[in-house]
Amino acid sequence: MTAHRQTIKMQEEDFDLNVELQRMRAASDGIGAIASFVGIVRDINDEREVSTMTLEHYPAMTQKALQQIADEASNRWEIIDITIIHRFGTLRPSDQIVTVAVASGHRRDAFAACEFVMDYLKTKVPFWKKETIGDHARWVEARATDDAAAKRWEKM
Repeated sequence: MTAHRQTIKMQEEDFDLNVELQRMRAASDGIGAIASFVGIVRDINDEREVSTMTLEHYPAMTQKALQQIADEASNRWEIIDITIIHRFGTLRPSDQIVTVAVASGHRRDAFAACEFVMDYLKTKVPFWKKETIGDHARWVEARATDDAAAKRWEKM
């Protein structure tokens, strides 16, 4: 089963979650729940003050990985609509990085699918993040906690 609608975007410009949620509600019948998540650039990482985060990607690879995750979520849960928007470029603390919104007939499917998409997005989508701390820049390493979060879905 595939979601009736899927919106997957990679963009430099900011997004408006309310606009995306209104679009979902207006475009699809049968929605009983929408679960959403918005990721924000942290101002502190590893006890260091972050001034910017730059996200780089290969568009075709990233689009394909996001599409596979959306398709997998649609195969696991009853999804009516799914939206994934991920930003790239240079962002500042408190800027929005990513949003995932999942519409379903029932809350359990919407919550589970939204969490699944974020867990997989963090570990399976080829984005490279570079933080600027003071006058130094460093590439952000993958976190074991993100790998563990994604791994738990393999058992389901």
